[in-house]
Amino acid sequence: MISRLQRKHLTIVSNKKFNTLRIRKLIILSVFFIFFILLVKAIYDSKIKVTVADTYPVPVLQDFLDPNPYSRPQTKLVKVEGIVIHYVANPGTTASANRDYFNKISDRYASSHFIVGLDGEIVQCIPLDEIAYASNDRNDNTIAIECCHPDSSGKFNKATYNSLIRLTAWLCGKYDVPKKNIIRHYDVNGKMCPLYYVKHEKKWNKLKDDVFDYIRENAISDDD
Repeated sequence: MISRLQRKHLTIVSNKKFNTLRIRKLIILSVFFIFFILLVKAIYDSKIKVTVADTYPVPVLQDFLDPNPYSRPQTKLVKVEGIVIHYVANPGTTASANRDYFNKISDRYASSHFIVGLDGEIVQCIPLDEIAYASNDRNDNTIAIECCHPDSSGKFNKATYNSLIRLTAWLCGKYDVPKKNIIRHYDVNGKMCPLYYVKHEKKWNKLKDDVFDYIRENAISDDD
């Protein structure tokens, strides 16, 4: 015969086992739910498209470099498959100063399609159908964006960051560039560029997330 005390003990043990199983099931379901959400988000990010205007989303000063062999060879860009983010590596300098530097180069190859300044201004140096000498073996299929920065850390200030997000989002929409194809110079050849966003991977991932958050928040359907 099982005593009342023994029955009570068995009931407690049984309840503990039941609760443990419930907790395990809840954990497993939670993990699957999180995985499902991340999967849906990744698929959405890869397929999202927007209708973009012919004009830029922020004021852009088109101040093209003079045609020359070192910074604007006028070689046609094959196809835009990605966007490469750089930093100018010259703290405190302006977008126009960096543009003028590219224009005077005569001993090396360097340039960029865009330069985003400290006040959020954007200077376009190279037409979008030409290559820039910016990203090594990815020059023929990427758009390059150089960003100014106030100090040696290489971190972009708020004005620069916001203009970069809007410009990159517009380019992603225009050329149907997925999030994974927004890359750093570092991802091309290992150069520490853009410095702060190489040293801080989470900040880099947030930058890309911010680009696609901006796209989602400002998306226009083809029917509109």
